Amino acid sequence: RPAVLRRSQPEGSGLEDEGGCSIEVLDGSELSQQQFLERFAFSRPVIIRGVTDNTRFQDLCSRSGLLQRYGSLTVRLSTANTHSYRKVDVAFQDYVDRLLRPQDAAALGSETLYFFGDNNLTEWQNLLDRYQAPPYFLPGRSAAYSFGIAGPGTGVPFHWHGPGFSEVIYGRKRWFLYPPDREPRFHPNRTTLSWLTDTYPDLPQAEAPLECTVRPGEVSWPRF
Repeated sequence: RPAVLRRSQPEGSGLEDEGGCSIEVLDGSELSQQQFLERFAFSRPVIIRGVTDNTRFQDLCSRSGLLQRYGSLTVRLSTANTHSYRKVDVAFQDYVDRLLRPQDAAALGSETLYFFGDNNLTEWQNLLDRYQAPPYFLPGRSAAYSFGIAGPGTGVPFHWHGPGFSEVIYGRKRWFLYPPDREPRFHPNRTTLSWLTDTYPDLPQAEAPLECTVRPGEVSWPRF
């Protein structure tokens, strides 16, 4: 049941503390495909550094570049609650100008909209083709790409996560992970930011999640 908090808050916002890292971190040169399958693919999370070079992709994902190429496209937004029930279609330019803002700690998840996962792959394919994926894979599985942009401090409450890699291109991502047999304390319609400020500080050690903040150039495998 991972939760993700996207963080690039200005100083004074209360989110400068990135927390500790209790997830194993490896350099890509230390992990072969066979080692990935044996040690992590089906059993535990890992963060891998330096396994891809997406400098060119990062350049293409600048704010000005994305707006120039994709500003007129319609994108589908999801609500930031556990089940993401509501979908809203807006112009990408409108999303960036009007909705790409720091998370309001008092807002409910159902009131928070962000662009993550619902990609029209035909319209975004030219960009996604420039992405260099990690060299690891699960036998018998094919890759499917998902691209998203969200404001500082945003994130969804805890939810089930299937097998997949996540790479940060800009900003930071702070992961909170629980294994499937542990039930975290959270409200499905409260944002991850409210959980971080209201619940997380008082968790006993026995109820603490695995966590780590991931930066550009790092790839996470949030799987148990």
